[in-house]
Amino acid sequence: MSFLKGKKILITGVSSSRSIAFGIAKSLYYQQAELGFVCQNKKIKNKIKDLANSVKSRVILSCDVSKDQEIKSLFINLRKTWKKFDGLVHSIAYCPKEHLNGDFITNTTRQGFNIAHEISSFSFIALVKECKNMLNNFSSLLTLSYLGAQRVIQNYNVMGLSKASLEASVRYMAYSLGKKNIRVNAISSGPIKTISSHKIKDFNKIKNFSYSSACIKQPITIENIGNVASFLLSNLSFGITGSVIYVDNGFNINSMYIENIL
Repeated sequence: MSFLKGKKILITGVSSSRSIAFGIAKSLYYQQAELGFVCQNKKIKNKIKDLANSVKSRVILSCDVSKDQEIKSLFINLRKTWKKFDGLVHSIAYCPKEHLNGDFITNTTRQGFNIAHEISSFSFIALVKECKNMLNNFSSLLTLSYLGAQRVIQNYNVMGLSKASLEASVRYMAYSLGKKNIRVNAISSGPIKTISSHKIKDFNKIKNFSYSSACIKQPITIENIGNVASFLLSNLSFGITGSVIYVDNGFNINSMYIENIL
């Protein structure tokens, strides 16, 4: 069954074949969604052309989400191809690498704090603010979070705060957009090795501990995330909004703190 046939979904954050966003794209494509991609700049745009072609997408746009004018231009350009669409995947996160190790208080700066929140959290609101009138009735919006939003994960530091902000945004956005029959949810993924996660000090220890302590002893893959994303972006998930769905093989219910083994 192709439960996304006829849906147009815009995906942000694909930078390589290992990106969680590309795992989502592959699953959406399998369910026959029509896909569009947004990347940070022209360099990445050129880099992912083959990936976009592999899922038969001809929509590849660039946007620096730290600039309001670029966000406005993004949707002006998108309207040339799609007058309306049905879903948005927000898979954007960043903070300076030096904030992803060591003591949280010592290493957090005002600038790093602001950058992490602006790019990782506010960008979701900013994108939706500009595109909400382009969304069809019963559209679905999705972002990606991590357990560090709710629990202390050593070295995740200020990114944990920005993900907590993002999860709060999901709830407030769900309330705000509910009257338009638009749903907003987040997936909290288990640790997956990507370009971004590689910047976190001792990431492999975090990943291995999550694997060994989860209820199901299997690695989390971008395909796992993609399949849940397809469900949340489809009509099958009517009734779910303002929620954070954990896709981590049950690790989030474990009471042990990861700092005990680092």
